[in-house]
Amino acid sequence: MSTQLLWFATRGSGIVSMLLFSFVVVLGILTTMRWQASGWPRFLTAELHRTISLLSVAFIVAHIVTSILDPFAKLGIEAAIIPFASSYRPLWVGLGVLSMDIGIALLVTSLLKARVGQRAWRAVHWLAYAAWPLAILHTIGSGSDGGASWMFAIDVVCIGSVCLALIWRILAARGPNTALLEAVADGARGAGRP
Repeated sequence: MSTQLLWFATRGSGIVSMLLFSFVVVLGILTTMRWQASGWPRFLTAELHRTISLLSVAFIVAHIVTSILDPFAKLGIEAAIIPFASSYRPLWVGLGVLSMDIGIALLVTSLLKARVGQRAWRAVHWLAYAAWPLAILHTIGSGSDGGASWMFAIDVVCIGSVCLALIWRILAARGPNTALLEAVADGARGAGRP
């Protein structure tokens, strides 16, 4: 496998992972709000959350494997498992490894939810709120395209969508201020338009 192909695979799978992970966080927030719309029942949001989560895991695995195989990064298996053990951008790669470790805990407890119980599952699931910003920081600091305008736009979309979902969640928890919630929803819908 050529070095350039590995480099593109590492970059591409990392970017797709970040986009999917951001979407998973947004869907997770909507799921906790028990959000639904006409023509979109609540169970669809939960099922989409689970499905996109698994797809995200597949891209993260591809990102890690190609990073280990890439001779430029010289990551190695140890640096892919142990936070801050990498010789390549140790802080930024370490944040990604921490995010991955939290993700593994989320995945394992989700698969064993019936055995670990709802309370333990929920406690571990709160760590997603730490894993996502760690992954974003990893992307910004270790990505070779961090300064590119197109990558900046992707970062803004990911951060903006999660922030809008969190604001919506916070406002919804405060009470039925529907005008404010509708304004946030309209802003979210308008952000995707050219």
